[in-house]
Amino acid sequence: MISLVTIVDPDYDEAIAHFTEALGFTLVEDRPVSPAKRWVVVRPAASAGGASVLLAKGANELQRSRVGSQTGDRVAFFLETYDFDESVARMRRHGVEFLEEPRTEVFGRVVQFRDRYGNRWDLIQRSTP
Repeated sequence: MISLVTIVDPDYDEAIAHFTEALGFTLVEDRPVSPAKRWVVVRPAASAGGASVLLAKGANELQRSRVGSQTGDRVAFFLETYDFDESVARMRRHGVEFLEEPRTEVFGRVVQFRDRYGNRWDLIQRSTP
């Protein structure tokens, strides 16, 4: 099981606010590692054992150049929700950029969006079998 993935961002506090307020994540850990580095972990609030996200501040020019384009503008992350309409409404209230209108697929409801930094995500509510 993958337990942690990294998203490079330019500022810890800004990233925490975006992930917890706009995307509905829970802050799991935030502790200093050095004067310039923190260990910041967030997890989707509805997570049932899925991966958490390490919010890592870009520490050098190469890392900073990857902020928002960690996969070359492909969908990088998939966020599952149990209440699609509420999740979309919360995200709209916080100014999240949606790249399309929500749609229904054979597996459930989905909409593509960008996080604050430009990374592409799919928000998914799976159909019940």
